[in-house]
Amino acid sequence: MRFRRHNPPVEETGIDLAPMLDFFLNLLIFFIISAAFVSEAGIKVNRPTAKTAVKEDRASIFVAISASNEVYIDKKRVDIRSLRGLIAKMHADHPEAAVIIQADKDARAGLMVEAMDQARLAGVENVAVAATPER
Repeated sequence: MRFRRHNPPVEETGIDLAPMLDFFLNLLIFFIISAAFVSEAGIKVNRPTAKTAVKEDRASIFVAISASNEVYIDKKRVDIRSLRGLIAKMHADHPEAAVIIQADKDARAGLMVEAMDQARLAGVENVAVAATPER
């Protein structure tokens, strides 16, 4: 009679990468989502200075008005007549967001007031004008 040796099955040893991949996937999702909340108007404006300027920390909807009286939102030039609809859509996505109007100090004041009016007509109650704090 021939006896066979019983060898236990060879156990594979190694590092399980699944938890690490899950961790990095979660980090990636976190950074993608948090990047969506950082938005800027898209142009550089020469803001006026004010002694009472306060930094707004909450998520905001930025509207920029250039010195040549062009209106920008999300890095795109828009017509003042379409501003209300764009702000309403962004406000529906982020209801707690304030509208910050970043108007160049050489821009027409009437255009800034019209932009503020469009934001309020879109249903946003918290509308502010951006200024640089005096030092």
